[in-house]
Amino acid sequence: MPDAADLVIANGTIVTETATFTASIAVKDGKISAIGAEAAMPPAAERIDAAGLHVLPGVIDVHVHFREPGMTQKEDWETGSRAAAMGGVTTVFEMPNTDPPVHNVETYELKRGLAAAKSCVDFGIYGVMAEHNLADLRPMAEAGVAGFKLFLGNTTGNLPCPSDGAVLEGFEILSQLGLRCSIHAENSPILFWREDRLKAAGRNTAMDHLLARTDIVALEALSKSCLFAEWTGARIHIVHESCARSLPYIAFYKARGVDVTVETLPQYLTLAVEDATKPGMHVMRMNPPIRERAQQQPLRDAFASGLIDMIATDHAPHTPQEKAGETIWDMACGFPGVESQLPIMLSLAKTGAFTLQRYVQASSANPARAFGLYGTKGVITPGADADLVLVDMNRVETLSAERLQSRGKVSPFEGVEVSAWPVATIVRGTPVMRDGEITGAPGSGREVKVRMPVPAPRNVETQLSTLCGASPAPVH
Repeated sequence: MPDAADLVIANGTIVTETATFTASIAVKDGKISAIGAEAAMPPAAERIDAAGLHVLPGVIDVHVHFREPGMTQKEDWETGSRAAAMGGVTTVFEMPNTDPPVHNVETYELKRGLAAAKSCVDFGIYGVMAEHNLADLRPMAEAGVAGFKLFLGNTTGNLPCPSDGAVLEGFEILSQLGLRCSIHAENSPILFWREDRLKAAGRNTAMDHLLARTDIVALEALSKSCLFAEWTGARIHIVHESCARSLPYIAFYKARGVDVTVETLPQYLTLAVEDATKPGMHVMRMNPPIRERAQQQPLRDAFASGLIDMIATDHAPHTPQEKAGETIWDMACGFPGVESQLPIMLSLAKTGAFTLQRYVQASSANPARAFGLYGTKGVITPGADADLVLVDMNRVETLSAERLQSRGKVSPFEGVEVSAWPVATIVRGTPVMRDGEITGAPGSGREVKVRMPVPAPRNVETQLSTLCGASPAPVH
């Protein structure tokens, strides 16, 4: 008789990126200890009957903003992680544009302490790559950041876009560290120039926000990022891809061997700028903007094929007051998404847009691969963390801002009906959400430790560290 388990999840329909099958899962000490027939499972302290439910690897969302420290009127680590747990998300990567931003070891340690005390899901923390902290990149990597974030476009917190020279040197440094850099790929000088011209002309609709950031803004930043990554050997990740015209460039640079991964968001696959005239839909303002409906199908096809590697949310809460304004330019950019992604995407899968296995690959396996977690997370296999989400694929629910766990009670999906729903979220063998109730304790989440492949820098002989020695001194 095998040793007793802590938990057995019995008779669920398990979905991986390669297979769908009925089996039971035993959990011991936070790890999956066995997968097989119910009769082969050991006795367990707790048993969950998953008959009629689908069991997926917990979602890994590599793009959330939990706003703490400094902007807790919008969100904090407790409310944000509760939102994640409600949406079947077991691991989040949190962005550095807080107040203060995560720009050195001290600010990283500050945020890590807040997350460790409050989060009920596992987490990684990004450091920012900016103009004046290049000398801080290596110390932050050694301290434990999960990766870095480069803002080529403006963002909440107004972190300035670094010069091309600083970006290239930053990529040289990252090529030697091996950590992945997530990039907000919009050209700031172009978008600010266009926005100022449009404002001066009295243009202030949702379409004008899109026109300020017309497709060339994304294409230039994407191309430059991939070119710099190819030259240096840096590993990059393009966040919130919204532009169908980007797809041939993504395919081109991937074919050239650039280590670039790409995410898109549910809103780019299901909403369009044409929807902005509907009552209440002013809240859909975000950066990059939600584009024309004609761009949806190419993005869906690229997601289904795997050209777009993964799904994320850019969970970006603001207060309802911050989302209101006299013109589009006065409204804060972004909205909550971490707890609505899974039901939206699974409902879309049920229409035939992509398979459940492809969803698992994009929501769990590929994020784990890209950020050095695969094998421990992102997969249902013995020895992996027991991070799981149980889904009722036939449960109809209606999305609304009011039911959100997030502090930002705003949603462009107000009144949207979905036909799949997470009913339990399990982090390292412990249920943190059951039947719509949060059961995870604040502080039960753990920081992830990434294990990236050996770095593969290129053109080392021309890197500034070779030519000049150490990076410029940090500015504190």
